[in-house]
Amino acid sequence: MSETLFTKIINREIPADIVYEDDISLAFRDINPQAPVHLLVIPKKAIATINDIGEDDRELVGHLYWVAGKLAKEMGFAEDGYRTVMNCGENSGQTVFHIHLHLLAGKPMGWPPYTDRMKQA
Repeated sequence: MSETLFTKIINREIPADIVYEDDISLAFRDINPQAPVHLLVIPKKAIATINDIGEDDRELVGHLYWVAGKLAKEMGFAEDGYRTVMNCGENSGQTVFHIHLHLLAGKPMGWPPYTDRMKQA
């Protein structure tokens, strides 16, 4: 897999507002937030899409969700609720091909989560 924007953040080649890091993952604020709280939780291992997650990556993906829950509790929005989203491929809106879990909170969120682009389809 070629180097991505997220690889550069992991390697500290470009700055990010990092809120959490451990040996497996990194979490930082999205530069184009779609909610009052919009974090990205990424693995340090480069995996392009959900389709590329291998059997040996199951614990890693579970760890991303564990980090999301931990951050929700620590930041005080766990009880109010939050949304986690992982897009897969261009049609889903994935723009960086390094899996990442969006953690969104701080406002009521409706369902389905239509966007103008989806309404046009």
